[in-house]
Amino acid sequence: MSQEIDILSRITADFASLRDAEKKVAELIFADIDFVTEASISEIAARAGVSDASVTRFARAAGCHNVRDLKTRLTRSLAAGRRFIQESAPEDGPAAVYEIATQTLAVNRDLMAQADVAGAVDRLDAARQILVFGAGGGSSMLAQEMQFRLVRLGYAICAYPQALLPRMVASTLDPADVVVVLSVTGHTPEMVESARIARQYGAQVVAITAQGSPLAENADVTLPVAARETDFIYHPSASRYAMLAAIDVLALELALRHRERSRDKLRRLKLTLDAHRGGDNRQPLGD
Repeated sequence: MSQEIDILSRITADFASLRDAEKKVAELIFADIDFVTEASISEIAARAGVSDASVTRFARAAGCHNVRDLKTRLTRSLAAGRRFIQESAPEDGPAAVYEIATQTLAVNRDLMAQADVAGAVDRLDAARQILVFGAGGGSSMLAQEMQFRLVRLGYAICAYPQALLPRMVASTLDPADVVVVLSVTGHTPEMVESARIARQYGAQVVAITAQGSPLAENADVTLPVAARETDFIYHPSASRYAMLAAIDVLALELALRHRERSRDKLRRLKLTLDAHRGGDNRQPLGD
């Protein structure tokens, strides 16, 4: 299934090749897209200072069938969020990164305090194997991060940061297995379907995702995360901090359940790394 090209990107790319009258229509769109999506052809023409025919020619030059099609596509662009069209007030530069991270962690700390962390830890600790599913930039990276956190504690764990492979793996699971599914929104189809398939075969599913989402509805235990996305779209998504914190909570709780075993494995890991890279005894364990 092909996706229709973003109309605003098309207008921007073709702007230099437009006639002067057509450029005026394009400039009006970028100045007041709301007006153009609601106004008639005559109203658009009058506001842009061109003829009705110029508005129609512009629509065709932009790859639309007619003005009605143009307005429909502009409305779709608006649906993605006004913050992706109009410039927002700038945040406080680099300081905003730390401030937003702090606020995100504070909100999610309260959510985690009410979550069934013990239920998730019970399932992970008793699992024959742990599988972590994630799709997309943040969740893919964090699926591997969870593997790195738990493998050093002696757990049989493997990350599957792809779209199709989790569905395949889910169909091979047994009741002794536990799947951790990562998705900030909880709406990614591949993750929801993978969780559903895993449960069909008896595997337990722990979801780190939004409360009330389709993924949460297909999980045995949900550790909720809340994303704090601002209108300042240039700032990377702060939801990564919330999900990483949830993963660290699970890793800490699992380590504390078997302190002697965890200490033994972490010591062996430290000795192996020191023999390989040298340095003082306060270096991170493989980070």
